Order: sequence, then structure tokens, then C-alpha cells
Amino acid sequence: MAKSFEPAEIESRYYPEWEKAGYFQPNMQSAASFCIQLPPPNVTGTLHMGHAFNQTIMDGLTRYHRMKGENTLWQPGTDHAGIATQIVVERQLDAQGISRHELGREKFVEKIWEWKKESGATITEQMRRMGASVDWQREYFTMDEQCSGSVTEVFVSLFEQGLIYRGKRLSNWDPKLGTAISDLEVVSEEEDGHMWHIKYPVVGSDEFIVVATTRPETLLGDVAVAVNPIDARFTHLIGKTLRLPLTDREIPVISDDYVDAAFGTGLVKITPAHDFNDYQVGKRHNTQLINVMSLEATILAKAQVFSFDGDALGSIDLPAAYAGLSAPAARKAMLADLDAQGLLLETKKHKLMVPRGDRTGSVIEPLLTDQWFMAMSKADETGQSITEKALQAVATGEVKFVPENWVNTYNQWLNNIQDWCISRQLWWGHQIPAWYDEDGKVYVARNQEQAQAQAPGKTLRRDVDVLDTWFSSALVPFSTLGWKPGQSTPELDAFLPSSVLVTGFDIIFFWVARMIMMTKHFTGKVPFKHVYIHGLVRDGEGQKMSKSEGNVLDPVDLIDGIGLEALLEKRTSGLRRPETAPKVAAKTKKEFPEGIPAFGTDALRFTFASLATLGRSINFDQHRCEGYRNFCNKLWNATRYVLMNVEGKDVGQDKSLPLEYGFADQWMTGRLQQAEHDVTTALDTFRFDLAAQGIYEFVWNDYCDWYIELAKVQLQAGNEAQQRATRRTLVRVLETTLRMAHPIIPFITEELWQVVAPLANAKKTASIMLADWPVADLSRVNEAANAQVESLKALAFAVRNLRGEMGLPPSQKTPLLLEGGEELQQYAAYLVPLAKLASVTIVAKLPEDDAPVAVAGSTRLMLKVEIDKAAELARLSKEIGKLTENLERIKAKFEKPGYLDKAPAHLVEKDQGLMVEFAEKLAQLQSQLAKLQ
Repeated sequence: MAKSFEPAEIESRYYPEWEKAGYFQPNMQSAASFCIQLPPPNVTGTLHMGHAFNQTIMDGLTRYHRMKGENTLWQPGTDHAGIATQIVVERQLDAQGISRHELGREKFVEKIWEWKKESGATITEQMRRMGASVDWQREYFTMDEQCSGSVTEVFVSLFEQGLIYRGKRLSNWDPKLGTAISDLEVVSEEEDGHMWHIKYPVVGSDEFIVVATTRPETLLGDVAVAVNPIDARFTHLIGKTLRLPLTDREIPVISDDYVDAAFGTGLVKITPAHDFNDYQVGKRHNTQLINVMSLEATILAKAQVFSFDGDALGSIDLPAAYAGLSAPAARKAMLADLDAQGLLLETKKHKLMVPRGDRTGSVIEPLLTDQWFMAMSKADETGQSITEKALQAVATGEVKFVPENWVNTYNQWLNNIQDWCISRQLWWGHQIPAWYDEDGKVYVARNQEQAQAQAPGKTLRRDVDVLDTWFSSALVPFSTLGWKPGQSTPELDAFLPSSVLVTGFDIIFFWVARMIMMTKHFTGKVPFKHVYIHGLVRDGEGQKMSKSEGNVLDPVDLIDGIGLEALLEKRTSGLRRPETAPKVAAKTKKEFPEGIPAFGTDALRFTFASLATLGRSINFDQHRCEGYRNFCNKLWNATRYVLMNVEGKDVGQDKSLPLEYGFADQWMTGRLQQAEHDVTTALDTFRFDLAAQGIYEFVWNDYCDWYIELAKVQLQAGNEAQQRATRRTLVRVLETTLRMAHPIIPFITEELWQVVAPLANAKKTASIMLADWPVADLSRVNEAANAQVESLKALAFAVRNLRGEMGLPPSQKTPLLLEGGEELQQYAAYLVPLAKLASVTIVAKLPEDDAPVAVAGSTRLMLKVEIDKAAELARLSKEIGKLTENLERIKAKFEKPGYLDKAPAHLVEKDQGLMVEFAEKLAQLQSQLAKLQ
């Protein structure tokens, strides 16, 4: 073995070997199957901390179940990411002075495929750096032939079932991209704005009302003004008519509970073609929809009027002065005209949430557009809607959420669901399988030949829109396993439903719910049995990691290390506000004064596992990586020690030779069983934090800090049978521990296991990932041995504390006297090295002198050294004070009325035990103090 652990060399050597040997592939033989679908990252993406975190969890689960002998598949893939990918390639073309419109759709899509082939797989290579044991032979891309075929089949089937339709509805419109986008792609942030108070004259009187609005440019599309029906200030206005400022139109005053009487002026203008809330109000009151904006977010010359059924009702002339103006320019011009006409009463500063496209930063406009929708509440032939099926799957426990409280979020979203806008006005994506004739009649078919068969003799043109990326992503659980209607495949039989989905809470609705809907509807099965929802990875201060804020960490930088200058360049190059660069740089220098050292993959994975609590946020602290890198070094050095002491020697493989296990060996074997049980339970319940904690404490504390030190004594002083048993315990516990830790730290465990396993006579497999998962046998826990080790630990701690209080250096070996019977003799040989002693002597009673005395349990012990009497008196007095304070605190609990009735029985019992223990120690120390005085 190398003297030190060098992660980079080990990682670069083992991963290609694993992949080439096919260890990641399912065996398709085992009765039990385990499957995870990788949430497909965008093909445009690079590995970020959220990816690295959830891939650590997924890989840990996959390796665990593979070692349990299950038919294990972790299915990888990438998403075509319609908007994100189109933007990337458009920007590349812009840099060359070429627009996609000059190229045309076909050539532009070819450019995207070229880009995808050359540089679109960055994230999959980075996944390999994280040790992801995915079956790369089954890697999919959501635009590949199998996935695309499934998308077409599902769309046509849903259309034929009446669950997909085309209509004119309100949607999030990004005027810069020229497409509708999903709610997930809208980022609403608080910005400084204004609230304008505008007079609306009441027709037939001198009276006017005052309406407060943050968007006066949409005033031209108003169809009513609403008041709360119980607002006594305005009930007399209900049913009256107002003259709409800047126009010749009149609009009614209506009443609706939507209006908050306490906000603004208590009067709300209703513009259903340009506001989602107003749309619902207008629908309830059967108003018209008046669209005043173009797709470029400019004011039209003629407003388009529609019914809520999407029927065109004509047009309305708008003031020519505003035609063609952008929304901000129109706002400025209209406010000036309102002021000139005496209709602008007041302007107030106001904080408001402004929706912006997460890709473009442009203000999102709610606009009426022709889109394809999926009916979410319409019943199919089973009498249930696709949403009801998804709700039922969770209600009946077919799909379970971990933590369970996320069920509430899931239910809340689905119970308030709206029809899903599934079309996008892009060129990259799954083109909608619909064709139109000269009259605009639509024909939905699996291909153009089928569409033409529906429209004989007519000239057809294909719909230019593509489907929302989430539509194809929703099919991943079955489309990636070879699904075709009415047919089965071995993969579908084995891996649907998959075992668990590991994802963040931010896409429960957008992805998790839709996968349940689609899979249940088309296969009758749920897509997965469990949904493990983890928190979002934030920086050490709890802030969201963002390139625009300059606080991101690149997982690969944590693996390989990065210098300060390169780190500063990364963090300051993509800032939303360049003026914050000095602040970002200062913070980075404080946090990473010398850059980021190389921690290696295993240390990073262990850090992620330890942070995998059931909370909403995961605050990442790189100092924990240092601690887990030290853990890897500890494991490496412990293995080197074991190998140096057992190689070439009998490690108990010859069953004809006697083995004599001491209490330390029996304790170690029992502790291993308990650790196996605890880690297995933690992994079965998705508590990676507890699994990591269990492995860490067992390896660092029990095995390295205690058992190896006790084994040194046994190897030096024991007889042949004792030494043989010790060596056997050392290697067998280490070999099992490496298997137990492998799902979290795969590289170092593989390297060490390859040399340890033969010595431990372990079952021969080519790789640790193919070895058996350790199964606990709690009958091997020896309570007597546990008690003996605890007594030994108590004695060692007592001596160490005494030495520390006396200021004795480690180099000063001192004799120790133990007061008690011969049963203490079993600890003597161990205490000498553990407590840096010259000797240990068992006496019936400690001598009456001034030497320092301590108490461990019921045992008194004395260090035979010359002491400073005053210092010893001070030490004893301080210890007595602490014990007295602890004793009084517990007594106060018992004196508190109702404590014995209300407190849990086990806590009362614990406090009673502590009270007796403290009282005994206190009596002993007071006796010592009295003697010294």
C-alpha cells in the first residue's frame, strides 16, 4: 500500500475499470429489483452542488441495493431542455452575426444536434467524477428515437381521448423569446415600483371613483371595475357604468369576493386578457377578453376581443398615439395624458413582485395566445381525471413521500390545478404532431401520412410549435424502458415502478406529479414507490447558490482543488450586478484564503451524505470536507497498520488452530453488528445523515481510537491463540467495515478492500460493489464484554483527566494504583499505553497520602506523583462544586410539582440513577478533600 491516500490516482484508475467491466449493469436475474431514474439534467448544464448532492444519494442507494444482490438499475439520461438549449445555440450564432431565422428551422435544429454531439455531454463526464454507478449503456436523451416515439404516441392518444385540446388562453409570455413558458421558468422578485391612483368617471354623474394600479398600460383592456360586495363604501356603485379613461368605452362596476377592501383604494380594475387573477374574475362574470398587446409586448392599433370560449368577437380601435409603443413607453405616455386630463390623482412609491423570465430577464406578460392544453380535471373512460388518479396513488400509499409532510404540498397543488399549457413557440423540441388544412382545421396523427389520410385531397401544414420540455420528462419512467402501447418488455416488468425518486421539493408539481399522472394513466402502474425529497444546497450562510450572486461552488473544484485566483475569476465573471465584484472577492478571500484544496470525491460524497437531513435547506460548509478527508486518511492509515501487523502471519484462517477471543475482541465484534444494523436501517429509511454518522463514529471512535489501541496490547502480550484471534478480528471487522462504507465512499473502499479481503477470507468477487452487503447478527452483541470495555474506558478517561488537571506531560510515565479486587487486573495491561503509565497496581485500599485521586464509577484510583497540595485542594474543590451543582439541578426536578407524573418513565429512571451516581462520587471526593485538609 502507498504510504498516503491519493484520491486522484485511485479515482482515475477505478472508474474506467468499473464501467468497462459492466458492473453498473443490472443482472436481470435476481427476483428482487431496484431501480432509480436519474432526474435528467439539461444537456446544456454542468454539474452543480444540487446535482452532486442528489447523485451522491442516488449512487449510495444504488450501490447498497446492488450489494444486497438485487437486480439493480440506475438509469441515466439528459433532457433536451428546449428553451435553455435553443438560447445557447442562438447566442453562438449571434456571435457569428447569424440569426436562426436566416438559417431556417431545419438548419438551425441541425446546428443544435451538432452542438449537442460536441459539447452537450459535459455533465455526464462530471457524473463519472462523482463515482456515479449508472448503466451508461442505457443512457437516454429525451429527443432520441425511443423517447420521441413515446411522446408522439402519448400526445395522439390523449388527443383521441379528449384530454388534449387547442384553445386561446392566458399564459406566461416571454416577449424576448417569443414563447409561452411554464411557471417554473418565471422568477418573481421584489422591485421598486409605483402605485398610480386613477380617476374613473361615473357615467351620468359628476362622481368618479379612484382605482389604484401598478400597470396603467393595461388600462386599455379593462372590462370592469370590481368592488368587494360587503364594502359599504361602494355598494351603491354596483351595477353602474364608468367611462374608461383614454377611451370611448364604458365598463360596469361589478362585485367580487376577490377584491381586498383594505388594499389600495378598495377598487380593482379587471383586465382579464392581461392578468391571471383578473382572468378568473372575468370568467366568473362572463366578461369579454380584450387583448391590447402584441406578442412583442407592444400596444396594438386594434385590440382583439374574444370570449372565454376563445371565439373572436371583433376588434376595438385603440388610441393611435400608443400604437407600437413598448409597455414601459406606453405607460409613460398614458400617464402623461391622464395627468393632462386631470385623471391622475396620485403617484405613490410601491414595492411589487415583478415576474421575469429566468433565461432572459425580460418582464413576463400574461397574454392570450393560441396554445395546446392538457385537460387536468376532465374524466376519462374510467370516470376519473388524470389528476384524480395521481391524488389517489398517494392517498392509497402506492406512492409514499419521504418526509411525509410533502404530501400536503402535493395535494394542495393538485387540488388547485389548472389545465396545463403544453405548447411552446420554439424550434428545438418535440414538434407537435398536428397538421392544419387551408381552413385551419386541425388533424392530429402519429405521422403526416396518417394526417393526410384524415384529410384526403387537402394541403396540410404542420404545427410549428413544440411541446413543453416537462411533457417528455413526465414520460421518463416508462418511455426509457422501451414502452409501446399494449406491449411489455423485460425492463418494464422489472423496473416499473422504480424503487425511489430522489429529487428536490421545488419540482414536486412540475415533474413528480406529472410523472405519476402520465405513468398511471398509460401503464396502470405508479412510476415509483417512494419519493425522497431532499433540501436545496445553499452556501455556508444559508444563501441560495447562484452564479449571479457569486457564491457558487463547483463540485469538481472541491474534488480537484482550485487556486484562489481561478476561484475569484469564476465567482466574479457571471455576476448579475458587476459592481458587487469587490464585495464578492473580499468574501471569497475570507472564506478561501488560499483557494480550495483537493478533497477528493470520497470526502465530498461523505460530506453530502452527512448533510442529508430531512430539512428544507442544506447549508454547505467546506470545512466539513476537511473533516471527512481526514476521515479517509484515518481509514487509510488504520488499514496500513492492520496490514503491517497481519501480513504473512496467521489471521485465523486455519480452523484447526485455537482462537482465544478477549473481551475487547468480543466487544468489537458486537459493536460491528450494531453498526451494521444502524447503517442498514438508516439507508432503508433514506437517512443518509445517520448512515454517515454511524460509519464515522464506528470507524473513528470504536475501531481506530479504541480497538486498534487495545489490539496493540493483545498482539504484544497475548499468547498465540489470543494474537491469532486479534488478527482475525482486525481484518474481518475492517473488511466488513469497508463493505458497509462503500455506498458512500466507493473509491477508497475499493482500493483498501482489494488488499484486505483476501486476508479476511472474504467471498471472492472482482469488486467490492459486487460483494455482499453486511447483515447484522445482533445475537453476537456481548453485553458483558460491552460493560468491560466501558469500565476500561471510564478508567482511562479518569486517568487522562487527572493527568490533564495535574499538568503532567505525555512523556512523564507515572505509576497508577487502583482500589478494588482482582477483577481490575484485566484492565492493567491496557491502561499502561492508553493513559501513559509506568505501571498499574491493584490495592485493597489506596494509601493515605497527598497523591491525586480520581473516581471512575465505583473505582478509586491514584497517581503516585508528588503533588502541589494547594493545587490539588483547588482541583478537588472545583470538582465538588460541579458535582454539587449537577446534583442540586436534578433534585430540583424531583421537587418540581407534577414531575413524577408528567415526565416519561425512562427519563425519571435516568435522573434517579444520575442522582445516586453523583451522590456517591461527591462523598468520595469530600472524603479525599477532608484528608488533604
